[in-house]
Amino acid sequence: MAKILGNFHLALLIGVVLLVAAMFGLHREAMSAGIYPWSEFLRYLHVFAGILWIGLLYYFNFVQIPTMPKVPPELKPGVTKHIAPAALFWFRWSALATVVLGLLVAEMTQGGYSGRALMLADGYRTIGIGMWLGLIMAANVWFVIWPNQKKALGIVTVADDAKARAASVAMMASRTNLILSLPMLYCMVGQTHIGG
Repeated sequence: MAKILGNFHLALLIGVVLLVAAMFGLHREAMSAGIYPWSEFLRYLHVFAGILWIGLLYYFNFVQIPTMPKVPPELKPGVTKHIAPAALFWFRWSALATVVLGLLVAEMTQGGYSGRALMLADGYRTIGIGMWLGLIMAANVWFVIWPNQKKALGIVTVADDAKARAASVAMMASRTNLILSLPMLYCMVGQTHIGG
């Protein structure tokens, strides 16, 4: 069992196989009739990417940022040279995937509602606010957090004062996304369960 669960790629593959089994097992007739709502599969991918993105946002804000001052100096490179760059890779790409998949879902359901939602039209106001918050957060990831983290982590070489300033800007942008994530998640869930 340790060989299976100790191998990330094998565990992920097993999860994907179980996903496909669930899809075909639960919706076999719809798939064989060619009426399976593929927008629902895109919605699944959107939610998966969103969980990865927001999970990493919460990891940074609840765990890494508050813990780093307590980490002994000789151990900090383990985080800054290995863990943080890997986490930031998944963070920024899951943000992009969440946005792209979300917009695709919005276009593939209910006759394409992304325009009405982004205009905050009646019936789409809640999801529209969630979409705007998600777009702002994703822009923050790509255009503020990531460029500053590259400096703070030494991926891009800058002077020490610029490195410290970049770390501060990245942290404040990350905290901004933490703040925005709470109403964004409410709006995403609220549209389905409460309405527009």
